[in-house]
Amino acid sequence: MVTVSMDVKTQDRSGDSGAGSRMAAEVAEQPLAVQRTLDALLPLRGAVSELAQGRRRVLFAARGSSDNAAVYGRYLLETRAGVLGSLLSPSVATHYRASLDLSDALVVCVSQSGATSEIVDTQSWAGANGAATLAITNVEGSPLAEYADLALVTRAGPELAVPATKTYLTQLVAMAVLGTALAPDPTVLDAELARVPGEVERLVREPHGVDAAVGALRDAAYAVVSGRGLMMGTALETALKLEETCLRPVRGYSYADLRHGPISVVTSGMTAVLVAAPDGPLLAPMAELADDLAARGATVVGIGGDPAFADACAVHVPGPELPEALAPLGAIVPAQLIVEGLARELGLDPDNPRGLAKVTATDPPQPKENP
Repeated sequence: MVTVSMDVKTQDRSGDSGAGSRMAAEVAEQPLAVQRTLDALLPLRGAVSELAQGRRRVLFAARGSSDNAAVYGRYLLETRAGVLGSLLSPSVATHYRASLDLSDALVVCVSQSGATSEIVDTQSWAGANGAATLAITNVEGSPLAEYADLALVTRAGPELAVPATKTYLTQLVAMAVLGTALAPDPTVLDAELARVPGEVERLVREPHGVDAAVGALRDAAYAVVSGRGLMMGTALETALKLEETCLRPVRGYSYADLRHGPISVVTSGMTAVLVAAPDGPLLAPMAELADDLAARGATVVGIGGDPAFADACAVHVPGPELPEALAPLGAIVPAQLIVEGLARELGLDPDNPRGLAKVTATDPPQPKENP
């Protein structure tokens, strides 16, 4: 197991440039948060496997950043465990109150606070419809954890900055535990999982390219973020953080969706952020996308990938040296550093973005009509 340095807890993005930002401090706490979460959750893989016995599919219910973590969980289950996964719309439970046969489903409800009423209600609804329920939350004793059949409680510690950083990353760790628990060989990625805390620490300590990426986004008239496959959740989370923390209009696209039509509006003045794993079947297409976007006049900022991908980008920020299946656990770190730096560059408070709160509040459910 990699030993994580204790002094990383107070390491800022670069020198004293992140001084005063709680978000930067919490990004720097992530190596220890990941290690604690691995230590707590890996022993629960047997219980996860037992809970999923006889269940043919896994449904994820979440909102916001938790929803992006679920996208990673879905891809990991389908590509590594051979288990069908999909995203469940909470409104089906809370507003439509549909009656579904979920007797063949494991429903995974994800909420960092464990107190988002819509997700808590969805979990209750899923159980009433025959599902086995698994909660992923950062708060032990929260309603979500208390009433699930099994809870994977992450060990991020209290998160004071409003943007989710360490709670999001530890949710990804929980997804990796879930995905490996249901795989034919649950231990197949253990050696690489053990390297994740060290890779996260390295990315925090060596933020190469982050300042250049901040400059490219600061000067952009418009921005898009794209990824594909296992990196899709990372792209969506990066776009969400840029929008909510930096108050910039940003669209998150899958590679395929961007290629399908929106690429036609890419012109000079636009910055495109592409996230890529260092290996896997989608790496070469992401490098080709970088070339195409650059030819259309966009400034391309690349996170991760390999040397060919880096060469295709105007600005490159190194990512983790982890296999594609686990690359999202490291690739989000430079994205977080970019977001934090850009917010400060724009004169914004990254700790308290306008209009956000730690507990997601959606509109209340509507009363069910009488037949």
